Amino acid sequence: MKNGLLLVNLGSPSEPTTPAVKHYLSVFLGDQNVVTMPRVLWQPILKGFILPMRSWRSATFYRDIWTKDGSPLIVNSERLTNRVQSLLPDWDVQLAMTYEQPAIAAKLKEMQAQDEKITVLSLFPHFTQSTTQSIIDQVRAVDPSINVIDRFGSEDGYLDVLAKQIQASWDNKQYDRLLISYHGIPVSMVKHGDPYQEQTEATTNALRQRLSIPEDKVKMVYQSKFGPMPWLKPYLKNTLLQEAQLGHRNILIAAPSFVTDCLETLEEDGVQNYQAFRENGGEELDLVPALNDRPEFAEFLARFVKEQVSD
Repeated sequence: MKNGLLLVNLGSPSEPTTPAVKHYLSVFLGDQNVVTMPRVLWQPILKGFILPMRSWRSATFYRDIWTKDGSPLIVNSERLTNRVQSLLPDWDVQLAMTYEQPAIAAKLKEMQAQDEKITVLSLFPHFTQSTTQSIIDQVRAVDPSINVIDRFGSEDGYLDVLAKQIQASWDNKQYDRLLISYHGIPVSMVKHGDPYQEQTEATTNALRQRLSIPEDKVKMVYQSKFGPMPWLKPYLKNTLLQEAQLGHRNILIAAPSFVTDCLETLEEDGVQNYQAFRENGGEELDLVPALNDRPEFAEFLARFVKEQVSD
């Protein structure tokens, strides 16, 4: 029986238009792992206010980052998948998205038709209900026996590759601060037992040990807050404004939650947060490139999956 590996990332609108973005957001924000409010309360808010107000604006952001080959998240994920496939020539390596195409269920059924022993790997380094649990739920809906690897943020191989990427960027200039920024989640999820905060803190501590950067120059923050409820703090945007006020005008951001460049890195950090930082006295705001299809990252994934399957 041939081994099959399904890599899963978040997903992207099919095109940078208001209708396509509206459809994507309706599926994404309609997932109760993402917004845990009861559907009877949330759906009228989502359909009556959020989608009409947010879709056109988000579409402009997607247009800003769209490439000739399509969505950066999809393109980079496809390139990563191809590189992992080259490292696992005896495997069938495929790609799926939690939302939109290619769909998890469809890919799994294709692989099952080939009588493969399937392993699913979430491309989110840290487990959290709002991302990883939705992958698990969709896999279980097809076949509860399929093995899902739901995190890798504590693996030495991943941490070594990430630290090398961050250090190379830090050494390019004289920065006042490194901000290690993770995608935020609501505080309520943590209170209900979500391990995400513990995992991200552990990753930050492991990176501190690997980086040749003074500890007082490294801060951990969270980004991409959505809605009025409290999310994990400190918030990236608020921290950037505080750093500018303190005279720290040259900042480097690393975003470990995003293994491929996407809206949150390219637009939120590269444009919106950059503009806010500059308007408040900042000068240089640079981003550590996502790992994307870097050979060292693909090599880690291939090695890690083989180890997990052989255990």
